[in-house]
Amino acid sequence: MSAQTVYYKPTFMNIPEEKRQKILSVAVAEFANHGFDNANINTIAKKAQVSVGSLYKYFDTKTDLFMTSVHYGISNLEVVVESVVNSDEDVMVRLEKLIRIAIEYSRRNSLLIKLYNVCTSEGNRVLAEKIAEDMEAITAEAYKKTIVQGQVAGEIRTDIDPGMASFLVDNLLMNIQFSYACDYYCERYKIYAGEDIFEKDEFAIENILRFIKAALKMDSAEK
Repeated sequence: MSAQTVYYKPTFMNIPEEKRQKILSVAVAEFANHGFDNANINTIAKKAQVSVGSLYKYFDTKTDLFMTSVHYGISNLEVVVESVVNSDEDVMVRLEKLIRIAIEYSRRNSLLIKLYNVCTSEGNRVLAEKIAEDMEAITAEAYKKTIVQGQVAGEIRTDIDPGMASFLVDNLLMNIQFSYACDYYCERYKIYAGEDIFEKDEFAIENILRFIKAALKMDSAEK
C-alpha cells in the first residue's frame, strides 16, 4: 500500500495471501454497495468464509477494516498514476494518459470506484480526515509537482497557482472515474454528453483534454 498508515493488526499478514485477498474483496463489495454505516460485519465474515471473531483478530474496528479496504482498492491505481506523473514526458501527454487510465480503470474496477465514492460522499468526518491524510495528500503532491514542472518547461501558464491547478485537475479526474462506475454519475454523464457517450471513448478523451489544455496550456503568444 502506498499510504503510510496501517489499519490492520500484524496477525492479518500472517494468514495466506489468498485469504487476505478474499476478505478484502468481500469487504470492498459490502462497503461499496451499502456504505460504511450500513455495511454488515457479519455479512462480510460469512461471505469471506471466516468467523466474526477472526475478523476482529485482524482489525480492531469496523473503521480499520474499511480503511484497509480503501487502501487495497486504491493502491494499485496509485502505482499506475504515480508512474505517469513521475515520467519525463510532456505534461499534456501525461494528462492524456491519466484521463485514459481514469476511464479504463473505472470500467474494470467499478466496485473499487464505488467504494471511493462512498469515502467522499458519506458524512463521516473521522473517515474523511483519515482518507484525506492518508491518500489525497500523496496525489496532491504528485499533481502539484507535475504542474510546476510544466510551468518551468513553458508548457503550463504561470498565472495559475500550482496547488489550485492540481486540485481542479484531480477533481476532474475523480468525476470522470465516478461517471464510468457510479449509477448517479453515469446517468448524469449521459444527460450532458449523450446516451451513447460510453461508446465514444476517443471523443470523450479528446474533449476532456481540450478543456484542460484551454485552462492550463501556455498560449504560444506568451512564450
